Amino acid sequence: MKIQKEIDFILAIDALKNVNRRNYNADDSRRENTAEHSWQIIVLAQILYPYAKDNHNINLLRVIRMLSIHDLVEIDAGDTFLFDEVGMQGKFEREKMAAKRIFGILDEPLSTDFYNLWIEFEEEKTPDAIFACAIDRIMPFILNAHTSAKSWTEAGVTEKQVRAMLETAICRSSDDLGDCFKTLMERCLDDNKIIRN
Repeated sequence: MKIQKEIDFILAIDALKNVNRRNYNADDSRRENTAEHSWQIIVLAQILYPYAKDNHNINLLRVIRMLSIHDLVEIDAGDTFLFDEVGMQGKFEREKMAAKRIFGILDEPLSTDFYNLWIEFEEEKTPDAIFACAIDRIMPFILNAHTSAKSWTEAGVTEKQVRAMLETAICRSSDDLGDCFKTLMERCLDDNKIIRN
């Protein structure tokens, strides 16, 4: 059958539904899975696109494509909690191997196209990747700021860690997102959702 590799790929990425993340859903009832996170950030990118600093140079379709595939590597590599300093060591290499395997299920040119989009996202150098990364980083932040922040409090996440891992990535993509980050950060600190340091 002509489209068998495409079907094989879609069946393979169904496994993303089984990859649990540290963040909880907005109702605090359970941890989200990575497929749910990917869907939510794709919607968020479309909503926040007008706020991007460089949106005249941003191709929203490319951003959506990046966001739809960038976490597929977690099928093999698992979800590495952003604030797990030990877990973050070697993360890129683990995920790069996963990207080659997963995208390699597809024929060319799509296999290389997806891999290159993934690399572009990871490098955060183009306007598309900078905006996509900001969206990916702000979504868990929004969830923690508007819930009991269990994923943060369970891990003892500090103000310094949040600022180091999120602030630049979010603020450089949009002044409005930067303002949002600062407001939510103050709220989180006031509510003791992050350890102040």
